[in-house]
Amino acid sequence: MRRWLYVLLLGLTGCGGDDAAPEASTLSRAELMDPTTCKQCHEDHYREWSGSMHAYAAKDPVFIAMNRRGQEETKGELGDFCVRCHAPMAVAEGATTDGLNLDELPDALSGVTCYFCHDAKSVTDDHNNPIELAGGVTMRAAISDPVKSSAHRSGYSTLLDRNHTDSAKLCGSCHDIVLPSPPAPAAVHLERTYAEWQSTLFAKEPARGGLTCGGCHMPGRDGVAADAPGVFARKVHGHGFPGVDVALDPFPEAEAQKTAIQTLLDTTLRLQICVQQLPGTARVELLLENVSAGHRWPSGAAQDRRAWVELRAFEQGSVSYESGVVAEGAPVTELSDPDLWLLRDRTKKSDGTDAHMFWEVASYDSNTIPGPVTFDKSDPDYFITHVTRRYPQQGSITGSPDRVTARVRLRPVGLDVLDSLVKSGHLSASVADAIPTFDLLPNDGDVTLEWTPEKTKDPKLGFTKLIDGVLAECVTGAAAVSQK
Repeated sequence: MRRWLYVLLLGLTGCGGDDAAPEASTLSRAELMDPTTCKQCHEDHYREWSGSMHAYAAKDPVFIAMNRRGQEETKGELGDFCVRCHAPMAVAEGATTDGLNLDELPDALSGVTCYFCHDAKSVTDDHNNPIELAGGVTMRAAISDPVKSSAHRSGYSTLLDRNHTDSAKLCGSCHDIVLPSPPAPAAVHLERTYAEWQSTLFAKEPARGGLTCGGCHMPGRDGVAADAPGVFARKVHGHGFPGVDVALDPFPEAEAQKTAIQTLLDTTLRLQICVQQLPGTARVELLLENVSAGHRWPSGAAQDRRAWVELRAFEQGSVSYESGVVAEGAPVTELSDPDLWLLRDRTKKSDGTDAHMFWEVASYDSNTIPGPVTFDKSDPDYFITHVTRRYPQQGSITGSPDRVTARVRLRPVGLDVLDSLVKSGHLSASVADAIPTFDLLPNDGDVTLEWTPEKTKDPKLGFTKLIDGVLAECVTGAAAVSQK
C-alpha cells in the first residue's frame, strides 16, 4: 500500500515544467509501464485510450475465446502468436507464453499499453509485431521540442509522428499478420492492412500528400500534451484509435468509440444506383466506390468481418425485389440469397472447404474493395476502387420499379463466427448478442441511397449512361468529407 501511495504522489508531483530536474526524479520503468501513472499528467489521452481497442485487446472475450480454442485445437502450438499483439508487454516481460493467464496479470501488462508504443525503438519487419523496445524511461512521441518533465525523459520519434510514414510501420507491425505454419497449414498473409496501405496513393510522406494510419485513426486537435506547468497548446493526436471493432461488454468510452467509428464509416464509400427500364422488366446496377479508406474495405480480420449490401426495389409501394435483407440477430452467411453481395475474405482449409478458425486456413479468396491508387480520372487504375454488381445476377426484375434503395451494413465480427465459439463452449451467448450492426451513412446522414425517376433528373446527383448498349438512369450518393 505504501508503495502505491508513493507512486501516486510521485505521479501527481512529477508533471512539473522546466524547473524540474529529470535525472533526479524520473519515474521508474515499472511505474511508467502502468497506464494509470500516465493518467496523472495525460488525463485526456488516458481517457481516450481507456476506451480504445488497444486497451481492450487482452480483455476482449472474443479474442480470449478464440485464443483458448486455438491453443486447445493446436495442442499449444499456437504459442504466443495471438498474445504477441494483444498483450505485447506481457510477452516482453515473460509474464505469459500463450495468453491463457491474462486474467491473472496486472493492467500494466494488459492490452496495447502507453508504454509499449511510447518505448518503441525500432521496427524490424512488416508483420507479427517485430517491434524492438528500448526498455528505458524515455517516453518517445511526436513532439520534437517537448517541455521538460520531472516524471520521465522525453524524446522525439518518427515512429510516433503521424506526419511521418515511419509511424505507419509501427501501426502496421501488428495490423499485418502472417499465420505461423505449423500449426496453420500454410504461412498465409491473412491480415494485410499495412500491405494494403502501402499499395495506395496514401503511402507517401504526408508533406507530399500522403496520409498515414494516424491521419485517420488518430485525428489531430489543438490541446496540451500534458497537464503541467509550462506546457502550451499545440496539435496533439487522438488516442481512441477507432476502427470497426467495439467492446462487447461494459467498457469505458463505449458511446464515444461508436460515434468515432460511425464517423469513419460515413466517409468511406460512395454508392451509385443505375436502373435499366426494359419492356415489362428492369435491371439494377449498384456501384460501390472506396473513396477514402487507406486500405481495402473492409480490412483487418476481413475473414471475420461481415459487410453486405441491402438492396430493395419497389413498385407502387410494394417490394418487387430484394437482396441482402437480414433479420436482426441472424447470421448473414445463412441467408438463402443467390444475389447477396457479401464483402469479406473467404478462407479455406487444405481440402478446399471453408475454414472457420484462422489456424485452419490454407488459402483465401478476397471480395473486398481496393483503396485508391490515383485520383487522376484519366488513369485506368482510378477505377480499381469502383466495383459493381448487377441485380439480379441472372434474369431481370419483373415490372417497372419506381423506387430502389440501397445501403451497406457491417458487423465487425460475423454472428456465424461467434456462434461457433458459443457452441464450442468458449464464448458466452450474451457476448455474441452484443455485436452491433453498423449502417454506413454517407448520403447526408441518410442510411440509404434512394433511386427514383425524379431523382435521376437532379443536376448534381442524377445522370444517364449506357450499360451494355442499353440506357440506364442513375443516381449517386456522396461520401461525406472527412476532417483529417
